[in-house]
Amino acid sequence: MAKIVLARIDDRLVHGQVMTAWVQYTSANHIVIVDDATAGDEFTKTIIKMAVPVSIGLDIFNTEEASEKLKALPDSYRVIILTKGPQVYYKLIEEGVEIEEVIIGGMGASKARSKFYKNISASEEEKDYFRKIVTKGVGLKIHVIPDEKSVSVDSLL
Repeated sequence: MAKIVLARIDDRLVHGQVMTAWVQYTSANHIVIVDDATAGDEFTKTIIKMAVPVSIGLDIFNTEEASEKLKALPDSYRVIILTKGPQVYYKLIEEGVEIEEVIIGGMGASKARSKFYKNISASEEEKDYFRKIVTKGVGLKIHVIPDEKSVSVDSLL
């Protein structure tokens, strides 16, 4: 199985911070997006593919297929997994994908969400998933960019 070098929650999925700071920081060579809406939208997938450098591999999976597809990736892959919320990570962990730590990079405000920490917002359901992830022994922290200090989420719950 591929080595997961970063598991990140970010509403924006692929954007400048991911493509510059995190890819370089982790020496990743492959990005996996797990998001049902994105996986089902050919236009969005095309836009994302254009944002990823040719030297970085990219897969976009729906939630149902993600765990098996991740487990089948070659050992040589250094993977960044990107999702929009914690529910996907909980499912992957439950299905045996080995994730040591999940970082929250960007969860914007919405009607369903309230302020969680600085510019990070979360719904009550998402906070429940944060707790479930932590109880699985997986580290969970807020870490927007590599140069900034991270903050443990379990201390905020």
